[in-house]
Amino acid sequence: MKKYASSSRYLAMQSATFPKILSSGLGLILGFSSLAALANPSAADLEAKYSAGLEALKTDISRSLPRADERKSKDLESAREEVLKATVAADAAAKGLGQIGTGKALVDHAKGKWIGGADKGIAAAKAALAKATNASERAAAEKELANWEANRKEGEKALAERQAALDAARRDEPKLRKANEAAQAALAKAKENETKASKDLLASLGSALTSDAMDAKLAKAVVLAAGTPKALAAFAAQGTDKVALVDKLLASPALMKEMLIAGGANHGQYGRAMEILDGIEKASPKAVEGHFQRLALATALEHAKPIDNIDPVKRYLHYEKANLDGELDPAFKTFTTWEYRHIVNCEAPDEILQWGRNMLRTYRPDHIYNPDYGWRYVSSVRTEVPYGSQNVQFDKPDLHQYQNIILNGGVCGRRAFFGRFILRSFGIPTWGVTQKAHAALSHWTPKGWVVNLGAGYGSSWWDKDEVSLSGNQFLMESQARAHSTEYTQVLRAQWISRILGEPAYNERRKVEGGFWSKIALYQTRILASSAASLGPLGKELAEANDKEQKVSSAKVSAEDTKITVRPGEINIPAVAHVKSAGKGAAMRSIDSGMQLHALGGFTAEYEVTVPIEGKYNLSARVATVQTGQKLLVSRKGDAQPNPIDVPYTLGMWEPTQAVELDLAQGKNTISVQLAAGSRGVTIKDFTLKAAK
Repeated sequence: MKKYASSSRYLAMQSATFPKILSSGLGLILGFSSLAALANPSAADLEAKYSAGLEALKTDISRSLPRADERKSKDLESAREEVLKATVAADAAAKGLGQIGTGKALVDHAKGKWIGGADKGIAAAKAALAKATNASERAAAEKELANWEANRKEGEKALAERQAALDAARRDEPKLRKANEAAQAALAKAKENETKASKDLLASLGSALTSDAMDAKLAKAVVLAAGTPKALAAFAAQGTDKVALVDKLLASPALMKEMLIAGGANHGQYGRAMEILDGIEKASPKAVEGHFQRLALATALEHAKPIDNIDPVKRYLHYEKANLDGELDPAFKTFTTWEYRHIVNCEAPDEILQWGRNMLRTYRPDHIYNPDYGWRYVSSVRTEVPYGSQNVQFDKPDLHQYQNIILNGGVCGRRAFFGRFILRSFGIPTWGVTQKAHAALSHWTPKGWVVNLGAGYGSSWWDKDEVSLSGNQFLMESQARAHSTEYTQVLRAQWISRILGEPAYNERRKVEGGFWSKIALYQTRILASSAASLGPLGKELAEANDKEQKVSSAKVSAEDTKITVRPGEINIPAVAHVKSAGKGAAMRSIDSGMQLHALGGFTAEYEVTVPIEGKYNLSARVATVQTGQKLLVSRKGDAQPNPIDVPYTLGMWEPTQAVELDLAQGKNTISVQLAAGSRGVTIKDFTLKAAK
């Protein structure tokens, strides 16, 4: 696999490390004295101490803030209002022009699925009528024919109406196109004016955002404000060891800042985050440096609010081991703490994450080798998760949800959940995506975050655990974070806003935010403006996977097709066929050698030389993720093939039952067919053994 080159932003993150918390010799700062030495400090004592410290910091920070330039603030507000007006006008113009595309789709639907479907129904009914042998069969066929003919007339009527509407829209197309171009140009100009006004206002704030002089105070104040003195006190009051953890956090400006850069502790649970981080550092000496340090912190922050049945220390150790064993994506070691959070938050147990990797590595390694990060791993949803909810009723109680999804399929929600799961299994950051009457997914790529199996970020949002975020706001944040140095200016504005108690900007909830929150927003927009937005992938597959998936065969060498003869046993690689037909592809195995992935109807012939005429038992080593597959095996010239029921293997290698073949001394041709209607079966090799 191609090695992923670290970019400068990741190198910068690697150098911005924080000290190991338990070995830090830093003294307590900003007026906080240790309470750990007190015998059983009460929650009230602790809350009073934390509250007093927070108020002192608020006062100190407020006095240091620059006074905003009133004129430039008003200029920016005016520019923002013009952007909002221009956006409404641009949306309306685009909608008008989009009616042509909608009209064409409706016409195509009437011609194809409606009238075309009726024509197929009419043909089938006429065929049934011709074959009818009695009055009852004729009556049924005639009724079916009448229904389809009536359906076709309705389709013809709809086609005429839709075509007329499309023709009318096309007559107005020049006018609509011109209006759309003018509206888009006006919007671009309004945004340009807003950006200029934003930069003017930001410049008037002096060094308030560009200097790190106040970072220690800001970080501590935000941790106290977000964690709340009451919640921190409740945690610390559980024992002197908990007091010590909070004291150590508040005594480490570097650690607090690193936590905040990564998005802060989930639900403000900073005490619990420290406890998890402490546990991880005790469990692994690797968790204090490099990318493992960022992974440890991400796990602590993300699991500060517990995820059901997930032990955060074990979750960290799971990914550490998988990384060391070479099972994760090559990009894994380059991620920021914020990006790691979008990996370790998977709700699947660690053993199911391991199963997901083992399954794909065994069953469909081509999805792992895929050079296109837009579809790497997640293309397994397209090829392996059946669309439709009709089989969900057959979910097995002894299987995990994700094992059931690939077994029995589902509609958009289950498919999206599986896509997020398999990406996280291999260490790729993902973000949930909800859309109108639909669920999709989004994930990291080296070129930026992208949506799979749905519309783009503009049509997306995610509401979970009291956090609501629009797709646009998430995308903009991910793009701005790529500028790690400049992004600290965004964070400082957000921290000031939080300390002052302002409402935070939230597009999803239609909250414009206070002054400093808006400053953060404008700076974010400036940073994100240079990023290229990636269009959605697989939008046409959002609701189905009925498009034929083409699988390219890997190059097979002579060594890969070598048949091995041992005393009493012959091993035949699945890719050693001399002739094949149907849907099948050779794939490079993760461990060694090659394997064959086949779909229903695939047939292959193998030439094998046996030393003695007689009866031989043939079995195959297979991997499957669905049930009901069947192989048909025969020696060339046999009247009937021998059926083999393919076992359901959960994606792991297992042998099939053996079938008996009569083989002649010398060269024999053995035919193997995957029965029509079967889903995917991956075959490693075949084994022939002399029957006893």
